[in-house]
Amino acid sequence: MRVIVQRVSSAKVEVDSRVVGSINQGYLLYIGIHIDDNQEKVIKMAEKVHNLRIFEDENQKMNQNLTTVNGDILAISQFTLYGDTKGNNRPSFIQAARPDQAEKLYELFVNELKKHHHVEQGVFQAHMKVHSVNDGPVTILIEF
Repeated sequence: MRVIVQRVSSAKVEVDSRVVGSINQGYLLYIGIHIDDNQEKVIKMAEKVHNLRIFEDENQKMNQNLTTVNGDILAISQFTLYGDTKGNNRPSFIQAARPDQAEKLYELFVNELKKHHHVEQGVFQAHMKVHSVNDGPVTILIEF
């Protein structure tokens, strides 16, 4: 599983020119599910994201987590995180989970995060337009 975490001042996602998810301060998450991922990995990843400390404290140190700053999450499924370009110019996505497996694990991940945070979502398998204001910029890649 791969998750790109962007610390944002704001973010929104549109499907067919309609906003389907929007947040102010928080995390914009791009979530890739691997063919070997399982519930255990997904729950572990959700806990990691929940506890991640990438917001600055009064000393400008990244010591605060999403709960401390009362932030929200915008979660976007993105199978292209498993695009492999080794030896090719056109990516291969054979390491990405098939849609039926990926959707179940993506929903589990989101539901685990919802235990602690307000979470907005994109639409699984839809063509989405994501708008964000990256704060910092701060972008972290987490992989299990």
